[in-house]
Amino acid sequence: MANNIYSPRQQYVLLITCLLVLAGLILFGLGSYITGFLGAGILFVVFRPWYKALVHRRNWNRYVVTVGILVFALVVIILPFTALILMIVNRISYYAQDTSQIMSVLHTIEHKTGFTFTNEQTVRSLLQQGVAWLSQRLPSLASSVLHFVVVIGLMLFTLYFMFTQEGSFLKGLRRYLPFRDGTLEELGESLKNNVNANVLGQALISLVQAVLTGLALLLFKVPDALFWGTVSFFLAFVPVLGTPLVWGPAAVLKLTQGATGQGVGILLVGLVVIMNIDNLLRIVLARRIGDIHPLITLAGVVLGVNIFGILGLVLGPLLLSYFIVLMRVFERENLHRPAPVVEIQTPPTNEAHPQP
Repeated sequence: MANNIYSPRQQYVLLITCLLVLAGLILFGLGSYITGFLGAGILFVVFRPWYKALVHRRNWNRYVVTVGILVFALVVIILPFTALILMIVNRISYYAQDTSQIMSVLHTIEHKTGFTFTNEQTVRSLLQQGVAWLSQRLPSLASSVLHFVVVIGLMLFTLYFMFTQEGSFLKGLRRYLPFRDGTLEELGESLKNNVNANVLGQALISLVQAVLTGLALLLFKVPDALFWGTVSFFLAFVPVLGTPLVWGPAAVLKLTQGATGQGVGILLVGLVVIMNIDNLLRIVLARRIGDIHPLITLAGVVLGVNIFGILGLVLGPLLLSYFIVLMRVFERENLHRPAPVVEIQTPPTNEAHPQP
């Protein structure tokens, strides 16, 4: 039998290299379908407390509970979320084709201020660029219906096996992830806090703000109040900058149209009610479902949306949180690592012939 030409260390390095190359090829081949697996991981964290309560505590059939969770996720989360995205995409496409309403508002602002800063060609170009940007972020516009259905199917299919084979799935994570048990617990806690804060908590805050924004716009007779209320739901995921991007321009629109009372009313509702509701809910929910610093959320959203699209609202802050956790682990292990002992050798002395 011929001897292998590689040393054990070279074999080890080549094995790791092969694994990394194959993993990169797999990720590259999955392409945009990887969002289905990432979405399954998020839903697994969201619904796992329900699964544990029904399967582990009440001894319900795990397959029946899993199918129920999948149906609930499809009917209550996925389909309504898809409908909201489609509504936004269709309306933005309409505004991109017909710029007369937007130009009318801009001309009114120019007349009030005395400055000319727009033309129809510029506005149309900006709107088309905005639609192109959204087409890369919103899955319903970025791909065909078949591609979208495949992504949803992969997500539900993966979620099914994550729940029905929960034990082997979690055991495999602990076995193959290159972290100690303490680090895995920290990463798991970070994942739980991020999902709770940026999915459950932020979705609730965004829903409340969207309802209040839509009602305020409807009360003060802003056109397309339902549409802009829906837009505010997605914008509310961005801290500080969220809903003011909707009710602020609406107030300016009313002021430029001469409806001073309605414009001031929108500003008062936005500043006094909507903004304070946001702050109050964040304080209450931070104690119950996870506390994530707003700076991490803001920077994570900007980072995540560019990489993962709409899922970046959750995955971006998660990446930053994991980076911070790993930095803490690195710092802790380096501080506790004993310093190397350096032996200082003294030159030998001549015992036989001492100096006088």
